Amino acid sequence: MPDTRRDFLGLAALWSMAGALGVALAGMLRLPKPAVLPGPMRVFKLGDPAQYAVGATVKMDAENLYLFRDEKGFYAISSVCTHLGCIVSHSEQEGFACPCHGSKFSTDGTVTGGPAPTGLAWLEMSLSPDGQLQVNAESEVQRGTRFPV
Repeated sequence: MPDTRRDFLGLAALWSMAGALGVALAGMLRLPKPAVLPGPMRVFKLGDPAQYAVGATVKMDAENLYLFRDEKGFYAISSVCTHLGCIVSHSEQEGFACPCHGSKFSTDGTVTGGPAPTGLAWLEMSLSPDGQLQVNAESEVQRGTRFPV
């Protein structure tokens, strides 16, 4: 037990410093570990390719994408606006429009107006081993890329 006030203040300062160093050391030891755990892969099966007619446009609400089929094949465009993540709507004549902040995109997802910094993502498509169309929402492809079936 300290005898004087000065001894008490000196011990309090030492214990405060030791506590601060301990917290700093714990933070430094935690740095190499990831702060965010990886989420599940976002690969979606969309069914048999034959169920989609040439010229089809299908909105996939749960997957946040639009699936298109033309003469050259299939392609998928993300429906998530690159500004703040709102879900865009689609019109065959006018392209895509964000209802939140007014971003506009052409029919291929290129920005034509509004605050969106980049165009809508074109997503990688493939066939699953069981013959279903699948979209990998984690992987973007170059604009204009079609998946022939």
